[in-house]
Amino acid sequence: MSDTGTRPFPSWALHGCMLLSATLVATSFTVGKAIAPFLDPVVLTLVRFVLAALLFAPYVGRRHGIHLSDRFAIVRYGLISGALVGFFWLMFLSLQMTTPLNTGAIFTTVPGISGIYSWFLLRERLGPYRTVALLLAMAGALWVIFEGDPERVRAMVLNRGDLLFFCGCLLMALYTPLVRLFHRGEPMAVMTLWILITGCGWLLLFSATKLPMVPWSAVPAIVWLGIGYLAVFTTIVTFFISQWATLRLGPTRVMAYSYLYPPLIVLIEWCLRRDLPTMRTMLGIVIILPAMLIVQKGKVIRP
Repeated sequence: MSDTGTRPFPSWALHGCMLLSATLVATSFTVGKAIAPFLDPVVLTLVRFVLAALLFAPYVGRRHGIHLSDRFAIVRYGLISGALVGFFWLMFLSLQMTTPLNTGAIFTTVPGISGIYSWFLLRERLGPYRTVALLLAMAGALWVIFEGDPERVRAMVLNRGDLLFFCGCLLMALYTPLVRLFHRGEPMAVMTLWILITGCGWLLLFSATKLPMVPWSAVPAIVWLGIGYLAVFTTIVTFFISQWATLRLGPTRVMAYSYLYPPLIVLIEWCLRRDLPTMRTMLGIVIILPAMLIVQKGKVIRP
């Protein structure tokens, strides 16, 4: 797989890689839930980013060299990673005041917002069919989150935490359009590494006062294994795939894969617990899948 951003790839390979990326991200919710009680979330994310950068740097150094392509490169990478880290920080802050259910529902707005950003920044046009498909996919994702229960929808009361998380979603939606906007032809591996490095810088600002208070010797081994998995598979691999695919599929279609997170999480939980989802939940999945196919229709972008 070339990472230069210049070699054309067949559509099936691009979408297959994005499906792999979405599946890996879905597993991160299960892994993250298991290890989150042992470390402050911001510190955990910092360790994840630092480990990912350290593991990825030797490959990039041997293959491309670790250098900045121009004097404004650090600004470009810092803006991209700032959107990503800002989302994580607001997510952790909001979860002190709201519920995972509310955040899961609000997150379904991200692909649509990303489409709006892409129109303004990149002039990427959605068209009526893809717009309707995005709305249908959002409805399907919400159906899965609430398990098709209207009472659970009515019970969701928005609060200050929800507003903070929505602000985070505004940043997350900006991530893939910024990758497309700020890419200057450098190898995608180089871009991925510098986003990780600048992300570490942002996270250090957020966690500097917390680091001295972390009982590092008391952190269980299972937490380090979990962080290692998150660093390699749901950070390096997914960052690389999403940025690489964004240059060819466009930000909206890449971000639309986040609609698959709820059904993929349901599938993962079913595999772990052997608890078959309800028919109501399965109906939401049936809504999402055809809508996703419509969103993904269109010509592959050839850089």
